[in-house]
Amino acid sequence: MGGCLFVMTGASGVGKGTVRAKVLERTRLFYSISMTTRPPRPGERHGVDYYFVDRPRFEALLREGGLLEYAEYVGHLYGTPRLPVERALERGEDVLLEIEVQGALQVKAKVPEAVLIFLLPPSLSELKRRLVYRGQDSPEKIARRLEQAEWEIQDAHRFDYVVVNDVLEEAVADFLAILTAERRRTRRMARALSRALERDAELEAELEEILRREHGGTRDR
Repeated sequence: MGGCLFVMTGASGVGKGTVRAKVLERTRLFYSISMTTRPPRPGERHGVDYYFVDRPRFEALLREGGLLEYAEYVGHLYGTPRLPVERALERGEDVLLEIEVQGALQVKAKVPEAVLIFLLPPSLSELKRRLVYRGQDSPEKIARRLEQAEWEIQDAHRFDYVVVNDVLEEAVADFLAILTAERRRTRRMARALSRALERDAELEAELEEILRREHGGTRDR
């Protein structure tokens, strides 16, 4: 069967990028790069962190049906190009999206089997501390991000899993445990179930010979 689609979301500043980077170091996933109209932050690279485009280009792709989901967040548009995700799933690869809450719920509506994971801060105060120390936003923008975060957290019950990003390594371990659990669901283990019932004629003959030598024949099965 095709690959599994994992969708990660959470409030701005909660540490999605850090958790995602560590998860990708430790397990094989196709990471789908999102598209955005916001300008790059220091250190971000086009085609690596995001595809940075202007609003007309984004809206044109949206009209053409080229986006799996999209959302507007703090005045900027974000979206997921459709084709790379569909092709990776068809190849049997597991795919990870890191997107906004609105977009994650759109994906769930279109792909019901998608697995949604919500990354939580320990508290709004801790989230505010991270935003302040990040040093990238004005007080007004931080206030808007916190207001948005409060609304988003109230929607977390609509997700399949919640991971609290308090201690980073614990959050990464929890995230990896979710991936493993989903990959081991019975419906995804058809190949293993089939192979478990196979017999190797050469090995069977070798074992039968050992039994004959040691026990004078085989026991009833």
